[in-house]
Amino acid sequence: MKGKGINSQERNGPPSARAVGKRFRINVWHVGLLASLLAFGYWMFIASDRFVSEAHIVIQRTDSNQMPGASDVSALLMGTPSNNAAEQLLLQGHLLSVDMLEKIDSKLNLRAHYSDESKDILSRLSSEDIESELFYEHYLSRVEIEFDDTSGILLIRAQAYDPKTAYAIANMLVEEGERYMNTLVHRLAEEQVQFLEKQVSARADAVNRARQAMADFQNKHGLVSPKDTLVSLATVVNKLEGQLTELRAKRSALLGYLSTEAPAVVEVDLQIEALERQIGLEQARLASTQGDSLNQVVEQYQLLQMEAQFVTDIYKAALTSLEAGRVEATRTLKKVSVLQSPTMPQYSLEPRRLYNSVLFFLLTMLVTGVVQLLISIVRDHKD
Repeated sequence: MKGKGINSQERNGPPSARAVGKRFRINVWHVGLLASLLAFGYWMFIASDRFVSEAHIVIQRTDSNQMPGASDVSALLMGTPSNNAAEQLLLQGHLLSVDMLEKIDSKLNLRAHYSDESKDILSRLSSEDIESELFYEHYLSRVEIEFDDTSGILLIRAQAYDPKTAYAIANMLVEEGERYMNTLVHRLAEEQVQFLEKQVSARADAVNRARQAMADFQNKHGLVSPKDTLVSLATVVNKLEGQLTELRAKRSALLGYLSTEAPAVVEVDLQIEALERQIGLEQARLASTQGDSLNQVVEQYQLLQMEAQFVTDIYKAALTSLEAGRVEATRTLKKVSVLQSPTMPQYSLEPRRLYNSVLFFLLTMLVTGVVQLLISIVRDHKD
């Protein structure tokens, strides 16, 4: 009888566990279905409408020599962006920055708009006085700025609870983006101009020093143009040597019929001696191993002249660059071209009610199935 009772309990035990497992299994699916129904009710009947304003912009340089639109057309044909991706990403980062949020909030009072208590609690801010970090996260969930690296276009999408606010956000993003890029470029151009002005001032001082060094050198040696003096002196030496040659030829002719003691020969010898002495003096002025010979003076002067010419050329180049920089600083170098102006939405695009409901249902069923599979595996191991 004992054995029979034990067997009866053993037989009754497993069916009871199976019944509990079955009820639990039914409850898991019930939870999944209930969550799906709640999500469906929220998305279809409770979630507040959000209107979306969209704009497309691109950065263009106004100093390009190409005809307007030529680069864009060629980029579309070649399948490459016509603008610098770094500039587009820079603008994207600024439009999504905290600074931009503060500007928009100060003008449009986004805190009050996004925390409107008439909107559903899941999509709005919990409070108008919420922390800045949480407000910024909410801003990033409502403003999307995507960069299309194929066409080089920035896509701006701004969400709000009414069409006018959505349009105002997108429009302010476009306007502030253009102002920011021009301000950034002008600031860089102004810094470049300031740098060039300092360079021009320094080069002007260098030119003045070089010219003063040339004047001091001329005054020291009493020569306005050492090179011209050298040429003149060389001409004189050549002329004296020519005269010396003629006198030597004349002496040779006189010795043909006169003795060396003859007065005519003696006179010619004196002239030859005087010319040789004069030529020696002039040649010593031209070149000498000691003292400041004229050729050394000319060499030093030419070095000073070359240095003065060099710093003058640099000064001219700096002046040209300065004028070009001033022109660039006063013009708009980059322009945010609006390919599509911010749209005034006519009906709400967000939330996508049916899509979100179906997606939530499928994900819930998937998760429920995984949980049920895990429960079945655990129960099989226990059995």
